[in-house]
Amino acid sequence: MFKAKSGAKLALTLFVFAAGVLSGCNVVKTEKKTATLLKVEDAAMADLTAEVNRFARVRSIRAQMDLKFEDNSFAQFGNKEVYRAADGEIVVQRPGRILLNVKVPVIKTDVAQMTSDGKNFRVAILQDGGSGKYKKFVKGTNAADYSKLQQDLDESMNDGAIKQNVNAFANLRPQHFTDAMLVQPIDLSHSYTVSTIFQVEEDETAPKKSPLRKVNRGYYLLDEYVREASGDLRITRRFWFDRVGGIRLARQQIFDREGEIESDIVYGAEGTLGDTAEYDRLPLQIVVTRPREKYAMKLTYQVPVKVKIGNEYPETAFTLENSWGLEELDLDKKLQEVLARKPPGGSLANQNSSTRFH
Repeated sequence: MFKAKSGAKLALTLFVFAAGVLSGCNVVKTEKKTATLLKVEDAAMADLTAEVNRFARVRSIRAQMDLKFEDNSFAQFGNKEVYRAADGEIVVQRPGRILLNVKVPVIKTDVAQMTSDGKNFRVAILQDGGSGKYKKFVKGTNAADYSKLQQDLDESMNDGAIKQNVNAFANLRPQHFTDAMLVQPIDLSHSYTVSTIFQVEEDETAPKKSPLRKVNRGYYLLDEYVREASGDLRITRRFWFDRVGGIRLARQQIFDREGEIESDIVYGAEGTLGDTAEYDRLPLQIVVTRPREKYAMKLTYQVPVKVKIGNEYPETAFTLENSWGLEELDLDKKLQEVLARKPPGGSLANQNSSTRFH
């Protein structure tokens, strides 16, 4: 009986297999388009470090730019707020100075002005949508960590308008753009490694039905490390170099002390800045994403040929004064108040009083 059943089972298996082979001409085949693997160029570490230092030779920039702000405060829910583009005048100068003046397009009314002298920042919020309730003169320290202050604000604020205001302005600091526009040079006291990566991307410049719309693009990664007193290595920066059609600095990621991404900077298509050919092959658009502060800013040069490069500006140009008589908000003092009030393991949202921007 056992042999008979085994034989029947074998016969059935052979029949199914034979039927599949004989009817192969009727099998429906599906085609899936894969990303086109783009041809890559080779480069040595010396070539990559030379490219970083080529960016770093820019000492100062003064330019009119289009600014587009994106609020990612609710990104965990799949939502984001994209604001209208604004006009911006930017002056950046090494080692870390910046002046940013944001204006409403066409009528050129000031929305905000902000400066950083490399150590401290100041932000004047001049327009807030009409009420005038949230106009402030905000002061703080570049190196300070205000995440605890922001956490308590998020927990205690039920007013969506206030929270949006805090996210859109209090978190927008001028020093976030200095290292994006003025790349720091290679430091020979640091350690560097080179690796490669391929990434599937969508080329929005190609037609939607083009086989080159979805591509597999190759990059070099140049990682920068500093050695801690303990002897451990800590990553500080990562440079992405596009290897297609040459070697182009396409992205820079800056890390904090915990190894988390502090700034994610994407460089757009290259061109010439200024009225000479001295500063060619520089990005005409820069996108700065700040994951911790939950926003992104796209900066695009309005007229690249009118960009001024290499001029020297006085230190006073990078220290904003409260000439408008705005209510002043010192973030360092506010943070001290929060830390003094907050019980161990608790938050201000659970207390009777809460810290708000008034």
